[in-house]
Formats: sequence, structure tokens, C-alpha cells
Amino acid sequence: MSIKDWPEQLQPREKLLASGAASLSDAELLAIFLRTGLAGVSALELASEMLDSLGGLRPLFNSNESRLTRIRGIGPAKFAQLSAITELNQRYLKEQLQRKAALSDPENTRNYLISLLRDRRREVFIALYLDNRHRVICHEELFKGTIDGAAVYPRVVAEHALRHNAAAIIVAHNHPSGVSEPSSADEAITRRLRDALALLDIRLLDHFVIGDGRPVSLAERGIL
Repeated sequence: MSIKDWPEQLQPREKLLASGAASLSDAELLAIFLRTGLAGVSALELASEMLDSLGGLRPLFNSNESRLTRIRGIGPAKFAQLSAITELNQRYLKEQLQRKAALSDPENTRNYLISLLRDRRREVFIALYLDNRHRVICHEELFKGTIDGAAVYPRVVAEHALRHNAAAIIVAHNHPSGVSEPSSADEAITRRLRDALALLDIRLLDHFVIGDGRPVSLAERGIL
């Protein structure tokens, strides 16, 4: 039996329209995205199979093209659509930050940083440049390293801040291990950045460490 032969209230699209997207399971939401299944396999069955194969939504949206297109039902067109959804989510979060001060919505700031950094395989250090109302001007990836760390140079951070006419900065980096606990080196570079930027009258507002759990704020730890 295909999805269209199910009772209407059980069909994913109709269920979404009647009860909202939050009422659907991951597989049901993915089935709406897929739209069609394969011969003898409904879109919902195919969606469930994909999630089981990959281990959930997170690896689905972070898989590269070669891995995804090995899964039946996913070709280059579907991969492009999934990539577009991921990028739209990042742009939505960025737009939310640009509309109001980053510090007035710390959860949105965390979510944006998670979307940028959480599933990177190498350590990446980024800076969010803020205006004098603490709204985001832009973000840049400044340093990339191995899974063991990335060298961070305060002079480079300061130069880029001046180039963007930033009044304040939030920096963040990921731990590819998934452990978000800051190291002693993380604390040391935070203090060095704070002191170097202060000489230019630029505030370092926070330094987030991104792992698998909730991002750790070094400002909340009292480092800033």
C-alpha cells in the first residue's frame, strides 16, 4: 500500500497541515521532502531506511555527496536540495542575529555557532564581528587546524576587526572530539585576545567552545 492509499489523517503531508510540522516524526518529515518512494517502497519507508542507514538527521545533513548518493533514492538533485536546506537554516539564524543584538539572544547566537561549527572534522576558529549595538556585521573563518588544534594569532583577529570597523567580537571554535570542555590553551588564548583587542577599544564579548553538547561560554566561566 502506498502512502496515498493510507487514511488521509495518517498521510504525512495531511498530518502536517492538520496538526503542524512538530507533530511529525523525523521519517515523516523526510518523506514529505522525498515526495516519492521507489518501486514497492513508499516514501515513508524509504525515509526510515535512510535514517536507519545513516544514524539520524544529523549525519544525513552533514554527509558529503558521494556518501549520500550511494543511498537509493538520493541522487545529485536530492543532495542539492538537502544542501540548500542546511544553508537556508544558517542564513535564517544569521538574519535573526542581524536583526537584534547578539547578546540579547544568547540561544540564537549559540544555535548559529553550532550550525557553523559542530560537525566540522577539523578545528576551525571563527569570529563574529559586531557593530556598536552588538549586531552581527559578518563572520569569518580565521584559522583552521588539525584535529589537535589551531594556532590563533591575536594580531590577525585585531586586523580583521579593524577592517570590518567592529566595536566588539564574539569568537568560537569547535572541538572535533565532541568534548566541549575548554582546555587551558583555550583559556589562555581568550585572555590574550581580550587584552590585545582592548588596546584598540574593541571588546571581546565571549569565546564559545562547540562540541556535541551545549556550547561552553568562557564569559560565563568568568574568563572574560
